[in-house]
Amino acid sequence: MKNEKHNCTCTNETEQKEKTCCRHIDACHSDGCHGGHCSGGHCRGEEEHPAAPHTCSCSDCADDDDGACGCSCGCGHEHGEGEEEHSLPVILAGGVLLALCILLQRFTNFPWFVYLICYLIPYLLVGWKTILESAEHLLRGAVFDENFLMSLASVGAFCVGEYAEGVVVMLLFSLGEWLEDVAVGRTRSSVRSLMEIRPDTARIICEEDGDSEEVPVEAVGIGACIEVHPGERIPLDGEVTSGTANLDTAALTGESVPRPVVPGDNAAAGCISTDGVLRIRVTKTAGESTVQKILDLAEHASSKKTRTEAFITRFARVYTPLVVCAAVLLAVIPSLVTGEWSVWIHRALTFLVVSCPCALVISVPLSFFCGIGGASKKGILIKGSRAIEALSKTAVVATDKTGTLTRGEFRVTAILAEDGDEASLLALAAEAEQYSSHPAARGILREYQMRTPDAAITPFKADNSAELSGRGVRCVSDGKTVLCGNALLMTENGINVNASHINPAVCTVYLASDGKYLGALWLEDTVKDDAADAVRAFRCAGVKEIHMLTGDTPGAAQPVADALGLDGCHASLLPDEKMETAELLKAKAGDGTLLCLGDGINDAPLLAMADIGCAMGALGSDAAMEAADVVIMNDSPAKAAEAIHISRRTMRIARQNIVIALGIKGIILILGAIGVTGMGAAVFGDVGVCMLCICNAARLNGK
Repeated sequence: MKNEKHNCTCTNETEQKEKTCCRHIDACHSDGCHGGHCSGGHCRGEEEHPAAPHTCSCSDCADDDDGACGCSCGCGHEHGEGEEEHSLPVILAGGVLLALCILLQRFTNFPWFVYLICYLIPYLLVGWKTILESAEHLLRGAVFDENFLMSLASVGAFCVGEYAEGVVVMLLFSLGEWLEDVAVGRTRSSVRSLMEIRPDTARIICEEDGDSEEVPVEAVGIGACIEVHPGERIPLDGEVTSGTANLDTAALTGESVPRPVVPGDNAAAGCISTDGVLRIRVTKTAGESTVQKILDLAEHASSKKTRTEAFITRFARVYTPLVVCAAVLLAVIPSLVTGEWSVWIHRALTFLVVSCPCALVISVPLSFFCGIGGASKKGILIKGSRAIEALSKTAVVATDKTGTLTRGEFRVTAILAEDGDEASLLALAAEAEQYSSHPAARGILREYQMRTPDAAITPFKADNSAELSGRGVRCVSDGKTVLCGNALLMTENGINVNASHINPAVCTVYLASDGKYLGALWLEDTVKDDAADAVRAFRCAGVKEIHMLTGDTPGAAQPVADALGLDGCHASLLPDEKMETAELLKAKAGDGTLLCLGDGINDAPLLAMADIGCAMGALGSDAAMEAADVVIMNDSPAKAAEAIHISRRTMRIARQNIVIALGIKGIILILGAIGVTGMGAAVFGDVGVCMLCICNAARLNGK
């Protein structure tokens, strides 16, 4: 038996109770009901199936999902999402106890085992987790990880009587781990604060009796009607059916200026209605909503490694066993020759501490991670460190016109009435276009509502109207057949238009009534306010050439290209022709990369084939978002240039960390091997350098 309410088709008759359509969603848990649509599973209601974060079982994503650092060095780093691995109060307490132990040893003369016991207290306080983890990894066969190296070095220091140095090794190592946790936590919080924009429930409205009920968003199906009150977030993507409001889109786009919506406009989940009650017809389920797609992009932003990261990973896997073997040789061979075992064991331990590759394997991936987090704060989602590396090499930019450089919102610029009555012509055009989904129709309606805010558009019956694909609209008004559309519609119906009304540089809508030509409306798509700034920013970023690729006519596209100072305008292109043109532009990029910007579904193939695809506007096409490597959360093309600057700064800091780590470690390794430096310098060469690199990488998340 089919239940007509909210598209739920439960087959179990016991579930068909006398309830409102809203209550039925909560009651419907039979085999065959899934989120308001029968699909062979249970409704994912809050009680039965709470929403779980996305997980991935692939090798690239595994470390990211379970909280590991993903450095692949075997270091055993694990960064919890809410719990820090090393507590700062414990580290501070260990430091105080170490200072007391040093003072006790300096001013007293107790037996050696007394000092050993005293030093073991701060050592175990700050290092017990590290020792435990090294033992666990050792049992799993992961011998050459940083926990093992630190445990070995500190225990070795105790064995040769350097108790204080052994505690210092573990203390500074724990401090470095804590700083890393803080840096990663700050970055994750900037990305995962997006979770706050996803409401958990929706207010379902039963259109038959007007009753409402709060239900989990996972239980709402496509076609359901939801209501949003002032101050509430929109829970699901949909189309506004009644009410007007200004939407606060800051959580999605970063823009502070509210966006007005009227019936017929799309409303994205995560936006806040600031001043009006809206009723919205759901067009996407919770798993397909804009906000969920954004969250998925953010969660997997660090899943793909760059060539730099891959090199560091391979380097660490070879480097660590080699330096351990070198430390053993340094301890054994000179000792056999000189007989000074304690001296050379101490030098070998120093060599071992400084040789740990933590600074490299932590700071380089962390640089990219912080770069991604810093970009997300600015409304730019970068899908992984590979995209950062490619962005930093951008040499040529290819951009769409409509919705990318221009607003994609048509504005009436001229009303050309044959009888001179502009108001009547506009009113008739608005009446005819009120049910059309064409952007030009929306522009006409906005113009009419702006000029006559208190007037109502006279609705006409659906059986007397028809939208003619590629031509316009035909309807009946006051008993007369009205035609509203392009020149082809007029030609097919034998209507001669006024030659002075023809303008190939604009979108022209002609009107006729009962075969009589009434006039025309000119509409233009305006250039975005920051489009010129974006072009200048691209130039400053070192981009060689900027080209426009559009399906618009040359008459409409060339003036925009000239006004913005673009290097090329390729107009009247079909999607496959855009691809061919982009291939030619790739060749111009040389050793650099081609960055393509777009926002529509027709741009998706272009974004997918480009070296870097950048989707403009999180409120735009889902296909463009899926195909792109970078998603700009608002409709500002200047953000794409900012993404290039962020990527180049990220690459610069990653390279700085490599130079810092290898340079300082190399010097201390040599000095430690010949006995010039001791354990203190070795600790700085490992933990200190690691802390420097972490702090350097964290700068990306702060700007």
